[in-house]
Amino acid sequence: MPWTPKKTVGQMVEEAKTRLENLSVAQVQKEIQTGGIQVLDIRDVRERTKLGYIPGSQHVPRGMLEFWLDPTSQYYQAKVDPEKRMILYCAGGHRSALAADLLKQMGFPDVAHLEVGFNGWAAAGGAVEGAAKTS
Repeated sequence: MPWTPKKTVGQMVEEAKTRLENLSVAQVQKEIQTGGIQVLDIRDVRERTKLGYIPGSQHVPRGMLEFWLDPTSQYYQAKVDPEKRMILYCAGGHRSALAADLLKQMGFPDVAHLEVGFNGWAAAGGAVEGAAKTS
């Protein structure tokens, strides 16, 4: 009999979303225009390089997120202001939901995520920088 998880990743994502501010493309665009936020791209560097990124976003890969943002970690990087609003995104909104929920658990006061992720952002005509050239 195959192993069955107590909670599926889908269930975990849906639970995380109940504890988060889930933002639309329009809401994120408005916040970027207003300023005063940090947009964190948590995708793998290969995704960012191939597909591009939201202009002005900082790359904080999911695998290092907690370590880079925790000042007690040996991997801490003081690139993110813990008091400033953070909006996270991944490709489709699942990793960012889990990551944003985790940052809230760590005590970061103002964390949200782009619910449709980068793919939804690009499909909606959101600005994209840095995409690899295709021939």
